[in-house]
Amino acid sequence: MNFFPYKNNALFAEEVPVEKIAREVGTPVYIYSHSALKQQFTEFDRAFRSIPHLICFSMKCNSNLAILKAVGDLGGGVDIVSGGELFRALKAQIPPGKIVYSGVGKTEEEIEAALKAGILMFNVESEAELDLIARVAEGLGKRAPISLRVNPNIDPKTHPYISTGMKKSKFGIDVKQALRIYEEAAQISSLEIVGLDCHIGSQLTQLRPFVDALKKIKELLSRLQERGIRFRYLDLGGGLGIRYKNESPPSPERYARALSPLVKDLGLTLIFEPGRFLMGNAGLLVARTLYTKKTPAKEFVIVDAAMNDLIRPAFYGSYHDIQPVLRKKGPRRKRDVVGPICESGDFFATDRPLPSLNSGDLMAFFSAGAYGFAMASNYNTRGRAAEVLVSGSKYSVIRERETYEDLVRGEKIPPFLR
Repeated sequence: MNFFPYKNNALFAEEVPVEKIAREVGTPVYIYSHSALKQQFTEFDRAFRSIPHLICFSMKCNSNLAILKAVGDLGGGVDIVSGGELFRALKAQIPPGKIVYSGVGKTEEEIEAALKAGILMFNVESEAELDLIARVAEGLGKRAPISLRVNPNIDPKTHPYISTGMKKSKFGIDVKQALRIYEEAAQISSLEIVGLDCHIGSQLTQLRPFVDALKKIKELLSRLQERGIRFRYLDLGGGLGIRYKNESPPSPERYARALSPLVKDLGLTLIFEPGRFLMGNAGLLVARTLYTKKTPAKEFVIVDAAMNDLIRPAFYGSYHDIQPVLRKKGPRRKRDVVGPICESGDFFATDRPLPSLNSGDLMAFFSAGAYGFAMASNYNTRGRAAEVLVSGSKYSVIRERETYEDLVRGEKIPPFLR
């Protein structure tokens, strides 16, 4: 179902005209569909209904409190990668027992906070991290629940910046070292081995890398069991791709059919960490045309959003479909869609066929619900956009637009400069 349909040539978010939101909230503005998030979560959850599992939303893709609360209300947990994300998850009333802590650079303070909160488990990424977790847990008189993030050296066939399972990646522990580290961890009284973790990358559009990685993980599981090391959870990470342009990613049902024969008899609870799959196509960014500009070589459409609002095109060369909020008839011409930031890399699209656009016209950038606002910055001293959540015929501002005062909060001019 399309939750951002056109009705009489006007774009809607569920049952709310996008033009109405832009007029009342201003631009640029992120707009999310609650129903789209719910549909994606339910589809994934239903696909694995025959196997014990927990969906832990990869909140780095969109960490707004309202989105986290919506995931929690659906029965999901979250995958976190920082102390700030732990704080947000708890603020959104996510049960600590549904929080998984990943990431290569956990600090002592962050580990202590997570242990005190009572999270489900740490996905450990190095021996040094494991040692620190053990020491912190011992100092608190606790046992830290841990799993090792194992790197199976599988090519996920995705963008190199979001490939995490190759042997040269900074993520995870080499599969050949994992057995020894598990054996050593089993001898440390302040550690409790509860799982095994594997995440090979993001925006995967083929099933083969998932299957190949799981086969390698099963070999390790067998060797661990032979040595009497058993646990409750198998964390298979996230990575299931979405459609941005013309991709044909597998559905959760196909994903489940491919994995189920390999996991159904393991007696383990599966943990999944989808992020982009849940939120990517559940959101869009709306901007207003400021100017059009024609040079001997190019035609430009300059909008009030910029790379600080949505950096994916500049950072990854990513494609986002761009459409006018109010459809127009007439021929389309190739144009570059750019923002006001003083960087040549501040673009959303190059040579994109677009209809005639005038100052004040609204444009929608689709598939922006994941890694959109979450990667936003204040570059060029620009306030970050507002965020809106739509549910049926209602909408609510879930993050106010930043003001100039917000941009300098916390800054001070020292006495010797006065």
